[in-house]
Amino acid sequence: MTSSIRGRNALFVSVFFLLFFVVLLGASLRAGAAPYAAMVIDARTGEVLHSRNADTRLHPASLTKMMTLYVVFQAVEHGEIGLDTKVKISKRAANEVPSKLGLKAGQRIELRYLIRAAAVKSANDAATALAEAISGSEARFARRMNRTAKSLGMTRTTFKNAHGLTADGHLSTASDMTTLGRHLFYDYPEYYNLFSRRSTDAKIRTVYNTNRKFLAAYKGADGIKTGYTRAAGSNLVASAERGDVRIITTVFGASGSAARNAKVAELMDMGFKRAPRHAQVRKPDMPRYVGNEAAPVGAKTIRVASAVKKSVRPVGRPGGAIGVAVAASPTLKTGIEEALAMAQTVAAPARATLASNIAPEGSAVPKPRPPKLDFSAAKPVASNQDSGVVVTRASTSGSHHWGINVGTYPSRYTAERVLLKTALKEMATLDGALRKVVSGNKGHDANFVGMSEEQADLACRRLEARGSECTTFGPS
Repeated sequence: MTSSIRGRNALFVSVFFLLFFVVLLGASLRAGAAPYAAMVIDARTGEVLHSRNADTRLHPASLTKMMTLYVVFQAVEHGEIGLDTKVKISKRAANEVPSKLGLKAGQRIELRYLIRAAAVKSANDAATALAEAISGSEARFARRMNRTAKSLGMTRTTFKNAHGLTADGHLSTASDMTTLGRHLFYDYPEYYNLFSRRSTDAKIRTVYNTNRKFLAAYKGADGIKTGYTRAAGSNLVASAERGDVRIITTVFGASGSAARNAKVAELMDMGFKRAPRHAQVRKPDMPRYVGNEAAPVGAKTIRVASAVKKSVRPVGRPGGAIGVAVAASPTLKTGIEEALAMAQTVAAPARATLASNIAPEGSAVPKPRPPKLDFSAAKPVASNQDSGVVVTRASTSGSHHWGINVGTYPSRYTAERVLLKTALKEMATLDGALRKVVSGNKGHDANFVGMSEEQADLACRRLEARGSECTTFGPS
């Protein structure tokens, strides 16, 4: 009898402690679980369709790379660096933990491949290499990320690195990341397709999209970025379009990729049901361009030693190639005037920045004067209507016999305007090229000729990166 009581007591104690440890384990797991947050918006208007803990500061994980890439796109757009610039990989970048592309210290690789690896594979070594290429160090780049975030209205975000690995104080919110996703879509549409690629060539090897399962499973999904760390849980900012409706959904803190994808799909469905079928698109305002901060003492920086005192402008020749072409084509005159006006709008901020950097401290910066184009000195000449060719710029290309085509258009006037606007957009590679409109049975070809093969190839690659149509052709 006594032994039986003792046995029951021992069993009771064992069960008690078992339950106690189960409760403790459950509490521990709940405490370690990443907090959940979500947001759903109508991308066309920015209207919030669903929100849950959207302003809670959480670990963004590799959603961070959305900002890394936004800053890189901004730097390319403003001429700080080119897509074909070869970046030397540092030991710090090469030693980043996975996910990674597999870069080696001392290796040189074009910027475009680092962008692909960061966007598609979410490669940490590529993200660090991008940061160092743009700002010289990851710490300086992180400060630039924070300035850019502030200019975008991301008020509760602080970045400490370019890749998103867990760091003290490296936090964001579902609301801020949704804002960033919307800006990526509208501000840099020419690069947005990167986020929808199931795989891509990153030079070293082909890399596969970390978001490919959701892209394949959800109708209309075309981006944009996943993220995972133990502290963050499984995160995703996703965008999908059906008909005229585009929804952006953000989820933080899912237990795994399958649960994350299921939750995002559920919220996407909710968004498409709640969003109106038709709505006027109100694109977000482009943020203020922040650039890099001033280089610290000892950094290698090229500076202008003194102010430019005089800039000699060549004297125009009456009846020159532009004047003759304009006299021959009255529509070209209108196109040139429009293009010059556009050039003034585009170039004014850059000129103002350059003037403020070059002028001595305390001196007044003169306002730039718009160039004047005098059409009165041009004498009309007979145009060669039989050939169907309109020369719109003199060539200084010598023996160069390559060219590029930027489209075929229904009218000569449209082709002339496209040539002028394209020349202004890509002055770095098209300066000195001859602009021609060639009429044919299918329409009016807008061509640049008088280029070397290398110039034509580079110009096309740069224009295609901007989303423009371009085809090279050689001497016939």
